[in-house]
Amino acid sequence: MLPFLDEAQVRATLRMEALIPAVERALVAFSAGRIAQPVRQMLTVEPQGGFFGAMPAAGEVGMGVKLVTFYPGNAGRGLHTHLAMILLFDPETGEPLAVMDGRLITEMRTAAASAIATRALAAPEAAVLAVLGTGVQARVHVEALRLVRDFREVRLWGRTPGKAAALAAELGAVAAPSAEAAVRGADVVVTATSATEPVLQGAWLGPRTHVNAVGWRGPTGRELDSAAMLGAFVVADSREAVLRESGDVLLSGATVGAELGEILAGTQHVPPGMRTVFESVGMAVEDVAAARLVYDGWRARG
Repeated sequence: MLPFLDEAQVRATLRMEALIPAVERALVAFSAGRIAQPVRQMLTVEPQGGFFGAMPAAGEVGMGVKLVTFYPGNAGRGLHTHLAMILLFDPETGEPLAVMDGRLITEMRTAAASAIATRALAAPEAAVLAVLGTGVQARVHVEALRLVRDFREVRLWGRTPGKAAALAAELGAVAAPSAEAAVRGADVVVTATSATEPVLQGAWLGPRTHVNAVGWRGPTGRELDSAAMLGAFVVADSREAVLRESGDVLLSGATVGAELGEILAGTQHVPPGMRTVFESVGMAVEDVAAARLVYDGWRARG
């Protein structure tokens, strides 16, 4: 029978230290044109206000498809807002290899991409990290970004002070009284919220600050204001996807300067002295690379 790997089995196998280089290879391959990957297809689910997406990819990192749902209202039900399943195939024969839960993979590969962007784009001496948000992405981003920079201070802000304080205590961070207090003086900023209106203002950012923008509310919502976007060199995971799906870019009129895979391969460069924004909408090739790690690790464990 086709194996099904649940979230517990994924968690037992997938490690951020291995995922970061796997996602980096996938990003380079994608930007070099060695991955077949259309922009994901998203359906709106009404009246629930949810989204249902299909995300296929095939190439040198593997072949598979993720089916993902995003239901913002789940937060009020005590459920995860993002849920997913991944079907992995053998690219040599087309045979299905495994079905696995994709929620944790989505969570971890998003943070892995931000860690790669931070390592490539943030100042080498970056010492202060600010995270806006208190959900699963806030937690996993602190874990992942600590692997690529030695932060002396981590600041955390969320709309619910008690939740922010509890998460800050868990992560060894400082709970900031406001988003502005968290961001001012920070070298690296993560926006991981469900906001539809800007929570990050460009006026708070330093001239060399690096921002990882990972919260997604489609082309009509955004986390960063126009000043934050227009004063920065914008790097996308996928230029095509960002220009279709990212409200941060579309509502500000910002230009995408490069894809992260191009920066990593050295075919594009950030102009010296510029602030950077990594606009991450998420890609199937990241999910497939992660799923292949999980599958290979599961088989190795017998």
